[in-house]
Amino acid sequence: MNRASSSKDKPFATGAQGKPKFYLTTPIYYANSRPHVGSAYTTIVCDVIARYKRMCGYDVAYLTGTDEHGVNIERAAEKQGITPAQLVDRNEKIFRDLWKLLGITHTDFIRTTSTEHARAVQHLVRRTMKRSPDAIYKAKYEGRYCIYDNLYVSDTPEPANCPTCGRPAELVSEENYFFRLSAYQDKLLELYKAQPQFVQPDFRLNEVRSFVESGLKDVSISRKSIKWGIPWPDDPEHVFYVWYDALTSYMSGIGYGEGENGSAEFQKYWPADLHMIGKEIIRFHAVYWPAFLMAAELPLPKQIFAHGWLLFEQEKMSKSKGNVAYPEPIVKVLGNDALRYYLLREVVFGQDGNFSREALLTRYEADLVNGLGNLASRVLAMIESYFESHVPEPTSDNAITKFISGPIESIAREHYDAYRFSSAVQDIWRFISQVDAYLVQEKPWKIASDPIHRGQLREVLYTAAEALRIITALAHPVLPEATQEIWRHLGQPGRLEDFQLNELVWGGLKPGTRISKPEAIFPRMEYKPTYERIETMEQEIRNPGATQPAAATPAAEGAVAPASAKIGIEDFAKVELRVGVVKAAERIQGADKLLKLLVDIGDEVRQVLAGIALAYAPEDLVGRKVVVVTNLAPRKMRGLESNGMLLAASAGADGKPVLCTFVEEIPAGAKVK
Repeated sequence: MNRASSSKDKPFATGAQGKPKFYLTTPIYYANSRPHVGSAYTTIVCDVIARYKRMCGYDVAYLTGTDEHGVNIERAAEKQGITPAQLVDRNEKIFRDLWKLLGITHTDFIRTTSTEHARAVQHLVRRTMKRSPDAIYKAKYEGRYCIYDNLYVSDTPEPANCPTCGRPAELVSEENYFFRLSAYQDKLLELYKAQPQFVQPDFRLNEVRSFVESGLKDVSISRKSIKWGIPWPDDPEHVFYVWYDALTSYMSGIGYGEGENGSAEFQKYWPADLHMIGKEIIRFHAVYWPAFLMAAELPLPKQIFAHGWLLFEQEKMSKSKGNVAYPEPIVKVLGNDALRYYLLREVVFGQDGNFSREALLTRYEADLVNGLGNLASRVLAMIESYFESHVPEPTSDNAITKFISGPIESIAREHYDAYRFSSAVQDIWRFISQVDAYLVQEKPWKIASDPIHRGQLREVLYTAAEALRIITALAHPVLPEATQEIWRHLGQPGRLEDFQLNELVWGGLKPGTRISKPEAIFPRMEYKPTYERIETMEQEIRNPGATQPAAATPAAEGAVAPASAKIGIEDFAKVELRVGVVKAAERIQGADKLLKLLVDIGDEVRQVLAGIALAYAPEDLVGRKVVVVTNLAPRKMRGLESNGMLLAASAGADGKPVLCTFVEEIPAGAKVK
């Protein structure tokens, strides 16, 4: 039974000799571009779980990493004029730097281009062919494949769009190694029935079960047409297909492949207690992965949790759509805890959630500045002022102690263990409000000057300080930096992460403890300048050097430089023009002139809005080559973001736009100069 389901019988594990282990993983992130807030969300959630489990006495292993193989990376590197190794080295460093900035406490980081990982993948397939000789076979594959989602879309050559991203899938015809997934249909259904917690939430398990019941087809696990991958043992013309490669990283990251039975670390931590993933990759984790392990006769992970998407403007964040928010500006302006708190409070875990800068700033001011930050400052300042910075001794049990055991038990047992982070945070902040109300009722600042109320004053401030200590410990997995600071000012020793939650009982704050008054735990901010600063920093990430709004507008929007304006060649050189191929086009509801286009510019697909709807039908644009200005700052129109501009001429008296195009054959992404 997995930890999440069994923990209701034992909310806190002891930290004595023979600690129970807990091994969790993030997805192994595809290293074709920089991570955005959606990627950070999954990693932060896992960090909250890891910190909480350590505070419950578990020996925690926490793995993340980068998936660095596949045709998409091979092509992107070619377009940029660099090797695939150079591309993934650059992007892997961006991931590592971001996790360091976010204070992620992972214990292991795996790269699928590492020697150790290649050895593990080859070891797994050899083991599989030995234990289950019929599980893998060679055959010809002909069908449609999506290079963006590394997904085989159909087993027929007829044109088809990827069900995940909607882009046209490419035709692939080659000899592959196949895994006989069809032979594991009954075993998988038995797994879901025997272990209903294997896939969570419950409605995701229903989706997976329905998919398996509809019939499974064998899956290709090698490619012959690309070279950027792990060679197949004894058949180096083939490289491993990305999912067999990437999924194995959950084991290679802790030493699988070192010797026949893996390293000591692997033997200690496998099977994983939790694979945390986004819902779009649940099929690969809940169907393919357990089948691969069954064929190799290896233990299965205990639980796969598929959370929802983090949306922006009610759409999934996607660089190609231009609707991406990045975590670095938020952390650099407001601090790490602000982002963590907002994501864990605002999103009901397991469901889709909406990201909004406005809501982020509102939460920061209302809940962090005026909530926890204000409570800590008030309590510690009054103890400093009225008791010379020493915790007073209480005279009796106060009414607040009657409800303190409730929040401790419910937050730990009912919320954190069940991954109900939003509910946990709400309960903690409800507790903060109760302490605030208690202070307003008792008015310690008013009774402090009257010696007759000295005993009452000691009681009130001890109660408030002890409540603050318990709040700080409970909130630590979500707010590690601020809570560690408050813990220190409360005179508590050591790292909060080393504190065991089973010791969190009322009365743990010793009278006489010396406290210190903090500076503002969460500094106040001015809304508009803060918003603009974050937005400007995000624009700089999207378009380095372009921190000011561009004067140019999308095609046919009417802004034309005067004919007499002259510029130098150095000014023209600042404009990046590239060949684009229109992959999809559609009208925008309520806009007569605008079309929304997805344009392939070589190493990525951009969303571009263009005012050409009166001149071109959307269906006539698909497949057309166009010229795209690719280094303009993004621009919002009709609630959508345009991430580029098409070049067009104005024809006739009515100024009808005519798109610039090409007669000769030229690849997407080629520079125009």
